[in-house]
Amino acid sequence: MASVDPTAIWLWLAIIASGLYHGINPGMGWPLAVSAGLMDKSPRAVLGALLPLSAGHLAAMLLVLLPFALLIALVEWQRPIQVAAAIIVIGFGLMRLVDRRHPRALARIPPTRLALWSFAVAIAHGAGLMLLPIYLGLCAASSAHDGHTAAARMIDQNLAMALLVALIHTAAMLGAGGLLAWLVYRYLGVRFVARSWFNLETVWAVSLILVGAAALAVSVAAWR
Repeated sequence: MASVDPTAIWLWLAIIASGLYHGINPGMGWPLAVSAGLMDKSPRAVLGALLPLSAGHLAAMLLVLLPFALLIALVEWQRPIQVAAAIIVIGFGLMRLVDRRHPRALARIPPTRLALWSFAVAIAHGAGLMLLPIYLGLCAASSAHDGHTAAARMIDQNLAMALLVALIHTAAMLGAGGLLAWLVYRYLGVRFVARSWFNLETVWAVSLILVGAAALAVSVAAWR
């Protein structure tokens, strides 16, 4: 019976946790689903809005992960790539901490284009970057067990892993955001959100820095 890698379990749990975190964050779009339900006076409109929001988020995750899925196949460069990715995440988190403004292009996207809006917001917030160190950790753990794997096979495995990571993350986001959207639409009302919600911009930036710092520490320790 094959042994279960505890590191891989924690990494998968981190992917689910990041999806729940993104789903809870109103900046990822669940209030738009509530708005759609209220305007149409239909709970189906809430679900109808959540689906394109999730599709846009999924596309943003894959846009970040897929290039690294190809790069990480260069086994001899895996550790430097992990370190570089961690530094990128930390740098983006610091940038978001200093500059809270959103790109003006986001304001030009019509609210009806939910998938495009979700994609652009996820890219602007660095949502995919939060997944990157976790994904690279999973690829490193997988390649360590596979030994000397042919490059083409490794690329296929990394691409499949990127798709699986993005899908599980987005499913967790859809579950958390969908539940909040339904509760607000059906029971709590938008006034509850206006009264009780707090700004997550600082928390978001700090979380990026912490994820990047943890990944950098693990990569440097393993490199030695």
